[in-house]
Amino acid sequence: MLNTSTIGKKITKGRKKINISQSQLAAQLFISAQAVGKWERGESMPDIITFNRLAEILGVDLNYFSENFNSGTSETPVEPTVILPGELQSQKKKLSWDMSGGNWVDADFSGSDISKSHIQKSNLDNNLFRGTCLKETEFFKSYIQGCDFTDSDFGHSHIQYSYFNRNLFRDSSLKSAEFSESYINSCDFSGVNFSGASFKSGGFGNNKIANAIWNHSSFIGMQMEDVIFEGSLEECYFENCSFNWVKFQNATITSTFFKNNKFKRMRFDNCQADQITFEFLKSGKANLAGITLLAS
Repeated sequence: MLNTSTIGKKITKGRKKINISQSQLAAQLFISAQAVGKWERGESMPDIITFNRLAEILGVDLNYFSENFNSGTSETPVEPTVILPGELQSQKKKLSWDMSGGNWVDADFSGSDISKSHIQKSNLDNNLFRGTCLKETEFFKSYIQGCDFTDSDFGHSHIQYSYFNRNLFRDSSLKSAEFSESYINSCDFSGVNFSGASFKSGGFGNNKIANAIWNHSSFIGMQMEDVIFEGSLEECYFENCSFNWVKFQNATITSTFFKNNKFKRMRFDNCQADQITFEFLKSGKANLAGITLLAS
């Protein structure tokens, strides 16, 4: 079992053993010196990803942080990894960045690789992320507005309890991205690949999604408003969603599941659907005017 006081003492001991300051350790972890201070005082502890990186820097095994660790056996075999500021760019292993608690305004992260990062309780305002790799990034209780994510990669990212307003995502990839309890409004998703993306219990309103790719995409318990779906939707999933002025226009909808949705303010214009999709819509009492059946 992990104890914050014990972990704090072991971080202090390990840091002093390789003769670096709290500030130097913080710089290698891309966090604040205050955060390191809290660890060493036993007021908080690192997350599991940071533990891994911390063990590398201190030159110890993860078991070192356990209360039952025998310092006479496993601590000494591993050579410490001390990284000087000028050597950071030459590392072969990708570090995960902790951008939590930050207020990032008018910053330019374009072309950077900040994949597997943590962005928790942060504010991102008018930042540039053009061509940026954000794969497997964790967004949690963050507010992101006026940012440009054009041609960026959000593959397998997790977005929880966050707000996205007036952002550009043109030609980006959101493959298998997961949105939960998040609200996405007035964003431009033109040309975005949403294959495998999921949206649960949040809002999706007044967004541009022209030429977007929808394949195995799902919406569950979402409030959807002022959105126009065009093009092809294949093997998608809509359950317990509320549609307010949502239109499917010039769309081909196949193998797509609709269940317990509120269809009153949803319209179809010049659309085609296969038999199974048509039946799902029919059983939900959707207005089927504007839909023709695809030839079997």
